[in-house]
Amino acid sequence: MAKILIIDDNKDLVNLLQDELESRGHQVFAAFDGEEGTALAQYEPDLIILDIMMPGLDGYTVCRTIRDSVTCPIIFLSAKQSEADRIKGLALGGDDYILKPFSLPELLARIDAHLRREQRALSLKLGGEGKWIRFGDLAIDLQSRQVEVCGTRVFLTKREFDILELLALHPGQVFSRDQIYEKVWGYDAEGDASTVTEHIKNIRAKISSADPDTQYIGTVWGIGYRWEKRS
Repeated sequence: MAKILIIDDNKDLVNLLQDELESRGHQVFAAFDGEEGTALAQYEPDLIILDIMMPGLDGYTVCRTIRDSVTCPIIFLSAKQSEADRIKGLALGGDDYILKPFSLPELLARIDAHLRREQRALSLKLGGEGKWIRFGDLAIDLQSRQVEVCGTRVFLTKREFDILELLALHPGQVFSRDQIYEKVWGYDAEGDASTVTEHIKNIRAKISSADPDTQYIGTVWGIGYRWEKRS
C-alpha cells in the first residue's frame, strides 16, 4: 500500500482517481488547490499526481516549492500539450508527464511502475553488506562504494560515485543538473550546477575506458541526465 497525494482542482477527476486507487489498497489524500497541496506534501507521500493549471499556485510552482523537501515521484497530469510545457515540468523535478484526457489504465500502470522503482531503490539501499547491483558488465557495491566494469575496478571520486549511485538507483528517471547538484552537494553548498556536467563527463570517461561500447548515462537534451541500462 502506498500513500498517494492528488493535487487537482477538478473534483470529479480527483474522486474518480481516489476511488480507483483506494480500491487497489492505496491510501489517498486529495487537495484541490496548490496551497493545500503544498501543505499536504510535507506528510511524506510515496507518489504525487499534480495538475498544472489550478487557481492560486499553479502546478509548476507547487513542484518547485516541494522539491526542496519531497523526493517521491511526481506525475504531472495536465491539458498543457506543448513540448515546452512537458520539458518545463520535467526540468522542475517532475518524473512523468501525462496529457489530459488520459487513459486510466495507462495512468495506473505508470503509477505502479514508479512505485515499483522506488521500492527497488529502497530495497537496495537497505540491503546487507556487500550489496551489488549489476547493469550488464557494470557492477556497483553500494556498501563499499566500489565499481567494476567488465571485471575491471573503476576508481571514482566521492562526488562521482554519489552521482553514479543516484542515477543507477533510479534507472530511466530524468534528473536535471540542479537536482543532481542539490542531492549530491546539498542545498547550502557554494558553487553551481555546471560542475555536474564535468563530473558526468569524468564518470563516462572512466567507464568508457573499460567498456567503450556501452552507454550507461544518457543525456536528455534540455533537461538533464538519466541511467540508461536496466539491471
